Amino acid sequence: MKRQFDDILLGSIELFCLAGELSSFTAAATVAGVTPAAVSRSVSRLEERLGIRLFVRTTRRIRLTDGGRAYFEQCRQALAQLVEAEREATGQQVAPSGLLRISVPTTYGHYRVLPLLPRFRERYPGIQVDIHLGNRNIDFASEGYDLAIRVRALPDSSMISRQLEDAALVVVASPDYLRRHGEPRSLEELQAHNCIQFELPSSGKKIPWLFKEKGKDVESVTEGSYCFSDDVLGGVTLARHGAGVFQTYRFIVERELRDGTLVELLRPFSGRSRSFKLLYPHGRYVPFRVRTFVDFLLEQL
Repeated sequence: MKRQFDDILLGSIELFCLAGELSSFTAAATVAGVTPAAVSRSVSRLEERLGIRLFVRTTRRIRLTDGGRAYFEQCRQALAQLVEAEREATGQQVAPSGLLRISVPTTYGHYRVLPLLPRFRERYPGIQVDIHLGNRNIDFASEGYDLAIRVRALPDSSMISRQLEDAALVVVASPDYLRRHGEPRSLEELQAHNCIQFELPSSGKKIPWLFKEKGKDVESVTEGSYCFSDDVLGGVTLARHGAGVFQTYRFIVERELRDGTLVELLRPFSGRSRSFKLLYPHGRYVPFRVRTFVDFLLEQL
């Protein structure tokens, strides 16, 4: 196998990552025990090799360029994997450790994943968890995420997809709304009601409502005077305050259904669900902390 990196280049990558993390050549030099000029030369050496600028430099500060940020995230992960591989090889890695970066949808985060994290950290105190709570599709390579949970698997063959849960859907409205507008008893009657709409952030399309009718899966395109995006909990809040009818995940509204704040509708047409999947990059080497979190979630969910 032909060598791609010599010792000087690997050292330059380490100094570059330090400078990117600390946003300062001087601070990176202090941590590494070298001079700021040595850090600057290392970064220049990398820029010449790559043919791109890694930092925008001013007299007071430095910041990563877009290309520098993407390279930084990849290099940081690669260095962390080297450290972890060395620990495993020498038997030092008796417990998983390091920074775990995950991206989770708002609903699934609040109701499923976040309640489990204290238990996970108690079991694995060496792992620090950095959480992105949102519904946009993230870029694993450029943003440095280890894992994501999504309803729709990304069309990317380089991703591993693991099933977490089929989340049952339910149609709800408040008792006040039903007193004023009556209860729909069929999918046809539903069309006359104010159906709260959720718009997919990635496409701008409104999500069709899912039902079972006479044993067949059907989709219903509904209409309403409220439409929102990004956070499904907004629809639950609107429904709870009498704004209209809403289809959401049963696990979100279980408490409201128990205490009567919301009422389940169209039970004969229920039975549909959406699948939540755990996604992470496919590769020969999956960091120990990532494998640990995957196993923990599959165990819990």
